[in-house]
Amino acid sequence: MTWKKKNMISENNIPEPDENDDELYEHHRFVADKGQQPLRVDKFLMNYIEKATRNKIQTAAKEGNIHVNEVPVKSNYKVKPGDVVQVMFEHPPYEFLLTPENIPLDIVYEDDALLVVNKPAGMVVHPGHGNYSGTLINALVYHFENLPQNSDERPGLVHRIDKDTSGLLVVARTEQAMTKLAKQFFDKSSEREYVALVWGNVEEDEGTIEGNIGRHPKNRLQNTVYLGDDEDKGKPAVTRYKVLERLGYVTLVSCKLETGRTHQIRVHMKHIGHTLFNDERYGGDKILKGTTFTKYKQFVENCFKVLPRQALHAKTLGFKHPVSGEWLSFDTPIPEDMQQCIERWRNYAKNQKEFIDE
Repeated sequence: MTWKKKNMISENNIPEPDENDDELYEHHRFVADKGQQPLRVDKFLMNYIEKATRNKIQTAAKEGNIHVNEVPVKSNYKVKPGDVVQVMFEHPPYEFLLTPENIPLDIVYEDDALLVVNKPAGMVVHPGHGNYSGTLINALVYHFENLPQNSDERPGLVHRIDKDTSGLLVVARTEQAMTKLAKQFFDKSSEREYVALVWGNVEEDEGTIEGNIGRHPKNRLQNTVYLGDDEDKGKPAVTRYKVLERLGYVTLVSCKLETGRTHQIRVHMKHIGHTLFNDERYGGDKILKGTTFTKYKQFVENCFKVLPRQALHAKTLGFKHPVSGEWLSFDTPIPEDMQQCIERWRNYAKNQKEFIDE
């Protein structure tokens, strides 16, 4: 993260603020857990802000940009349970300085109240650190005027999916649609089904994964499941899965979400021992099941090249229309890169079976 206001402004061509404008804008806010042990605020923030360095955090503290409970603190301040830690700057966060961009959208449904978009893998849903352009929202504000803002001030956005996950998203075009659609997602009355290719042979034909999801205590880029004594951490999450096809050392599964936590399917499947295929962040970009033969290693590496992302696709989406009340259901085919990878595993599994049967 670039912390100095001067550098951030010059790098993004944002005009200097008025010299008399001393308003500060919140860029990050974190609330320390109940079980938080006393920890220097610079180390605390290192665990939460992706790509931040301790030196930059300490510089921000010297400039009065690190606040705890609305009071500027030095970098050696010890964070305690319940503390509200903020990173403040004199310019708005760049994700709110939206630039309309003429990016094509794959719209599968559209009316005056909403639209349903099939997002390609590789496209970030909304601007954030390191991704201030080329996002779905940059495209939306170009193609559609006066989109309503959600509670996070994201135009039109009712829910989101990860950058390297492909699939369906519903976007609200009116305030009424935003309110009613958001309530359906909150009440878990909408339906979302994902298709995932995971490592290993999933033993049960179907099952339910439950467990609070929160940030990993040691790897700040991951989330993890908290159970037992740590149940007060994270947020409740429920994923229902069903085996679609067994392909030897990998399994094709359907996952239905009852909740919508960050990385939910990726975290829950790893939790039960079946990390998503080629999910780099969660370790699925290594050979987790199979043989030690060189030929097998080459086969898997080729699969990684065919599908250079986690094998996850938001395939179906269902909800009540916010105006008519009619139930709408949408389905989109598995994209080509993921389909090719599945076909390779299908052929591999078939050849292995024939070899064994002989």
